[in-house]
Amino acid sequence: MTTLTLPRILEEQSPFTPSITYPESDGKPMADNTKQFRYIVTIKEGLEHLFKDDPQVFVAGDLLWYPEEGDSKTRVAPDALVAFGRPKGDRGSYMQWKEGGIAPQVVFEILSPGNTKKEMRKKLKFYEMYRVEEYYQYDPDRGILQGWQREGRWLDEIVQMEGWISPRLGVRFELKGIELVLYRADGTRFLTFSELADKVEFAEQRAETEALARQAETSARQQAEQRAETEALARQAETSARQQAEQRAETETLARQAETSVRQQAEQRAETEALARQAEVSARQQAEQRAEMEALARQAEVSARQQAEQKLQVALAELAQLKGT
Repeated sequence: MTTLTLPRILEEQSPFTPSITYPESDGKPMADNTKQFRYIVTIKEGLEHLFKDDPQVFVAGDLLWYPEEGDSKTRVAPDALVAFGRPKGDRGSYMQWKEGGIAPQVVFEILSPGNTKKEMRKKLKFYEMYRVEEYYQYDPDRGILQGWQREGRWLDEIVQMEGWISPRLGVRFELKGIELVLYRADGTRFLTFSELADKVEFAEQRAETEALARQAETSARQQAEQRAETEALARQAETSARQQAEQRAETETLARQAETSVRQQAEQRAETEALARQAEVSARQQAEQRAEMEALARQAEVSARQQAEQKLQVALAELAQLKGT
């Protein structure tokens, strides 16, 4: 726990006064034991996380606070401090004149067995003098929680700290037995570093599991899409094959019809040729019969003429005989 000296009145310095050094450490450890250290880290990191999205809230732990320029002896290092209206960022110390004159509004002190009542009274007077608005003090060995809130020039002790909600922080204070527990406005409690690490690890594992689940879901969706695409292609191929089979069957039907037509035409042509041949034979037979009849007619005519000539000769012979007698 850091010790302090109360402010003193500075004498007016000449322009030749050497520059003043403001040490960044008082050479004392941040904590005297593991319990004190655990509470300091839990509160500081919890406050850091609480205001992580507000760029104008500065949170620090065991940082030397110098309230007056030119006075390097008046200083204190609260176990945790919160300065509203100051930007986040690393600092070697909190020099109030470089911070727009803004004093930390909220400070925390976690007691160790080495802290004396006199030392803590001096700290209370320091915080009261330099305009701290809320001051909280916790003794983890005895489970004693105290708080002070500014009323005008003074820090008045808060009568009931159990269930107290900080006006500045919105944080609720509870004692579970002798253990201090701080709750955010949403009801979540401040976690220890180990619990935060476990939470981060769990979150990372959950994120990894969710990422694997999303990958599996994506893979399953892609497989389903590929399967659907394959089935669609198969249906298209089946439809195409059916259409080709139908076209082939139609082509074969048309081929058979064409073949039947050609055969029928060939049969008709053969029948026509046969009829033509029959007609030709009939015409030839008729011509032969006509020629035969004409020959017979000519023969009959010749025979008739011969008979007529014979008859004429007989008649002439008879006539000649008659004339001779």
